[in-house]
Amino acid sequence: MKIVIAPDSFKGSASSSDIAQWIESGILSVIPDCETVKIAIGDGGEGSLDAVLRAGFTAHSCDVLGPVGNPVTAHFGIRGEIAFIEMAQASGLAQLPGGSKAPLDASSFGTGQMICAALDTGANQIILAIGGTATTDAGAGALQALGAKLTDASGNEIAPGGAALINCVAIDISGLDSRLADISFTLASDVTNPLLGDHGAARVFSPQKGATPEEVEALEQSLTHFASLVGGHYASAAGAGAAGGFGFMAYQFLNAQAQSGIDLILDLVDFDSKIMGADCIITGEGRFDSQSVQGKAPWGILQRAERLSIPTLLVCGSADLQHGSHFQEIYTLTSLEADIEKCISNPAPLVKQLGAQIASHISA
Repeated sequence: MKIVIAPDSFKGSASSSDIAQWIESGILSVIPDCETVKIAIGDGGEGSLDAVLRAGFTAHSCDVLGPVGNPVTAHFGIRGEIAFIEMAQASGLAQLPGGSKAPLDASSFGTGQMICAALDTGANQIILAIGGTATTDAGAGALQALGAKLTDASGNEIAPGGAALINCVAIDISGLDSRLADISFTLASDVTNPLLGDHGAARVFSPQKGATPEEVEALEQSLTHFASLVGGHYASAAGAGAAGGFGFMAYQFLNAQAQSGIDLILDLVDFDSKIMGADCIITGEGRFDSQSVQGKAPWGILQRAERLSIPTLLVCGSADLQHGSHFQEIYTLTSLEADIEKCISNPAPLVKQLGAQIASHISA
């Protein structure tokens, strides 16, 4: 029997690799001679860099500014002339000192610095995984790091963060790094929101980054003003609202193209060839809900598995959806431990137990 184990990370709890290891341990406790293939994955958010590093990319590091100007050592991957940048490495919620959120002031400047570092390696294709950011600055900080000048009425550079965009009166891109013109940029994301409006970056995502209702509206006004300065049609493009509007900047100034995060990463890790001949696939994520079927990692894996008629099982912390999901079976940590906080803080024994349950069911 060949079982492929390819879970996403359980956000705030455990990495993709850890979850896969624990599932495998549970399976082998019941079926010791089972062939297991573990594949670290991500969908453009947390864990995506780890997935590509395990698939042959080489890790590089650079010192950059974090979301509030704090020093951060960020990592990215290189394979040949392809660079893989996980935006959260520089501008993510996890990079906020003490976890103190700064919805108005958080800047994507460090991500721009990472792009420069990738250019220094000779990369001519840059993949930007843009999940998990602390920012709602429409990518303005990254644009400044790449050489643009965003100035106020006095001719001074505007302050970092989304709130300061309301003060911007001029955008000068004459100083942009000249190497950018020859680079192919791809956004790896499952977000299709536009920049503005009820479904946009500020109103949908900034509350998750700490914004109060009043701050949400202030950010909406700032983004609207910035978009009017930039001009063009990209504010309404699908994905422009990703990563606090970073997608908007990348479309407008980097000529970026968007691609499903999970599909891109599955291709990078050579997923299709690794699942050939599998008797079943086990995937997973922290919480399985209505957003999961909009392009999250397990859903993308399910689509690949269905093409080859391989049964797919889901392991997750909790599940709001049970029926009509196409997964052959859904196993939850909360079925073993009702306290969600315990599931998050100590998932290993529970995941191993579910692995053993799965093995017992499929070998019966």
